[in-house]
Amino acid sequence: MADNESQSRAVEPVREESAPVSGRARRGMFGVRGTGDTSGYGGLRLPAYVPPAAERPYGGWFDEVADNLFAALHEQGLPADTVQQVTVDRGEITFYVHRDHLLEVCRTLRDDPALRFELCSSVSGVDYGPEVPQRLHSVYHLTSMTYRRRIRLEVVLEVDDPHLPSVVPVYPTADFQERETWDMFGIVYDGHPALTRILMPDDWDGHPQRKDYPLGGIPVEYKGAEIPPPDQRRAYS
Repeated sequence: MADNESQSRAVEPVREESAPVSGRARRGMFGVRGTGDTSGYGGLRLPAYVPPAAERPYGGWFDEVADNLFAALHEQGLPADTVQQVTVDRGEITFYVHRDHLLEVCRTLRDDPALRFELCSSVSGVDYGPEVPQRLHSVYHLTSMTYRRRIRLEVVLEVDDPHLPSVVPVYPTADFQERETWDMFGIVYDGHPALTRILMPDDWDGHPQRKDYPLGGIPVEYKGAEIPPPDQRRAYS
């Protein structure tokens, strides 16, 4: 283990001023502006919460996984910024991974005997809004059925260049999940076997879960009354 520890230090995340950002201030319950907020929570203010980079010891089995991962990446000759940051928050460990090395990290996590994260149980997206740098995040939950452990990977992207490699060649379960994330957030998974819309019509314009996507909506008739779309409803506060 001493050799593994010395090797892992060579690939441990280097602290930089441009650390991944994963939080933004919130105003109101649903982020609605103008007359659309009928919830009564329009005055709610929540500061941005950004989990800080974790420092060793991470605690529990997190250190063992981190040591084995960094040692394996070092043996493959991957650069020091492959893992940009490690965060431990709310009982979960997250590895922020550079998009250029995402596939190598996933293969290592799946195949290394000391890691064995055989299942990608979830792929999802996050948009922190136009005021946040690298606002788009692609998030992966990996499960080790061998060791009964679960970790998160996260890749941060600029909205003007939302490309990263598809992990379907490593984790086939990510197929439909990447399609949904592309559909809702516009994150482009290069190499996906069929990156088409899965929830919205094929000719839909835009990605509905982007923070700058218009709230919009259509009038709904209900028992003779017409309910206007959310952005046309009047406020009651």
